[in-house]
Amino acid sequence: MKIIALMAGLALAAGWLAPAQARTHHRAAQAHKTAVRSHKEAHKAMPARPAATYIEKAPWGETADHQKVDLYTLTNKNGMRARITNYGAFLVSLEVPDRTGKLADVVLGYDNLKDYAAGTTYGAVIGRFANRIGGAQFTLDGKTWHLKANAGPNNIHGGPVGFSYHVYNATPLDSPSPALILQMVSPDGDQGFPGNLNFTVTYTLTAGNVLRIEYRATTDKPTVLNPTNHSYFNLKGAGNGDVLNHRLQVFSDAVTPTDANHMATGEVMKVSGTGFDFTKPKAIGKDINGPDPAIVATPGYDINFIVKGPMGKLREAARVTEPDSGRVMDVWTTQPGIQLYLPNNDKPITGKGGAQYIKRGAFCLETQHFANAPNIPAFPSTELKPGKIFYQVTEFRFSTAK
Repeated sequence: MKIIALMAGLALAAGWLAPAQARTHHRAAQAHKTAVRSHKEAHKAMPARPAATYIEKAPWGETADHQKVDLYTLTNKNGMRARITNYGAFLVSLEVPDRTGKLADVVLGYDNLKDYAAGTTYGAVIGRFANRIGGAQFTLDGKTWHLKANAGPNNIHGGPVGFSYHVYNATPLDSPSPALILQMVSPDGDQGFPGNLNFTVTYTLTAGNVLRIEYRATTDKPTVLNPTNHSYFNLKGAGNGDVLNHRLQVFSDAVTPTDANHMATGEVMKVSGTGFDFTKPKAIGKDINGPDPAIVATPGYDINFIVKGPMGKLREAARVTEPDSGRVMDVWTTQPGIQLYLPNNDKPITGKGGAQYIKRGAFCLETQHFANAPNIPAFPSTELKPGKIFYQVTEFRFSTAK
């Protein structure tokens, strides 16, 4: 199968690791310091600039257990802005210029902490495991781990209290390419997953209008890990109608199909001749009501594409163009897959500024490993062992077309 060649490219880098005997809090602190140090060293290499502030912090309330929450605004030299909170590492807003230079917020979200704390995937960092794990269980080294089920009998997005409910330690780095390092520890047994997991996500807004997201993690027990960012995009502007006229190209010629319960079957299916064929740019809505079983069951799109090229190498996975505004978003990733999803809410959802988010009013392109991978040996492994580091990168690169 084509997937065998993809598996051969998987590479997990090793580098910053605290001693295995160290306590969890010490490991977390050391890894966090290392991540901060590496980013500071990179920022030192940048040319001198006039005095300016590219990252700002504002209080954003507190959680029910009285943990303080902040909202960070990252602004690059072009005026592009990203707002991120240390609650759940949510991407709250992303203001991107159109072909005339006019900014619009292109991600769905809410105005306040309360709505995020109530539970949403809008802009969330998902973990420990994006997508579904069948039967809410997996076997690792001969031991079966039972997870919390939150999608019928299955586990989805890490369980009912996933990474999006954590308050992260935040370290802002001010420069023309401002960055925000967010770190937390998911304790052993969290939602049923083994191992104390030290997890860091870093957002960087580059001077070239790229939002770069880096994920790092270490563990003290063998475990599985598959994080992603679950932003919902509308390149016309969040709340500005549907996205069916956006033109999408996915750099993939195969998907991992799902059954009637949206569970990956372990098969690999060529997209040629199906409604999943985005090998050439086409309107997202062109085949969204087609006869393919997985499209009918959703209904619409909720499918994982196998990205061409070797895993572990940063390469282009998808390109989206919005013809009216001219905004273009290219998605680059080191991950093996990218999940295309469109929401099917029957009633509008009220979001930021009273905007109405309608059915198919956004698209998600979630870079990740494959659904149910811990239970499908043919899929690329999501196992993380002690003494190893998980490291993956995704970039959302913005530009304009005439």
